Amino acid sequence: MLLRTRLAGLAAAAGCALLLSACGAPAATVPAAGTTTTSTTTTSAPMAPTTMAPTSATASGGVADAATLALKMADTSLGSILVDGKGMTLYLYTKDSPSKSVCEDACLAAWPPLIGVPTVGSGVDDSKLGSFQRSDGRTQATYNGWPLYYYKTDVAAGDVTGQNVGGVWFVLDRDGEAIKK
Repeated sequence: MLLRTRLAGLAAAAGCALLLSACGAPAATVPAAGTTTTSTTTTSAPMAPTTMAPTSATASGGVADAATLALKMADTSLGSILVDGKGMTLYLYTKDSPSKSVCEDACLAAWPPLIGVPTVGSGVDDSKLGSFQRSDGRTQATYNGWPLYYYKTDVAAGDVTGQNVGGVWFVLDRDGEAIKK
């Protein structure tokens, strides 16, 4: 019974890693087959990650507040990039199309969308601001037509750990173009 529980846990972890890798998220490390442990504690499900951005208003999928939705430009190690009103980095997904997101389900766990209608902050081009209705009914912010997302491991303003993940996730410049550094 203990072996069956461990195998089920490994299969679930492998499935989650596969789903996240499809969205360009780094895959989780799964123990090799045949690996044994000496732990006396068993669990029926893998532990959840603990690195969700605590300052992201939409990390849980809720509508961002007005201060967060005031998009602005900020200087980072990648140059001047688009951020939310609290300085959290925003990303585009090159597999999306204008006002259409293909990031769903497990992808959204790694890449939470910016939910709400964006407003003008310092340095942005207000003609590039927009939003659309996602398939789940929520309104997602856009810039130059690109749906906007956070990355789960960015925990502080100026973090850019999602840059070039999977060769498909990038920060945006003032014109709403991907910065591919």
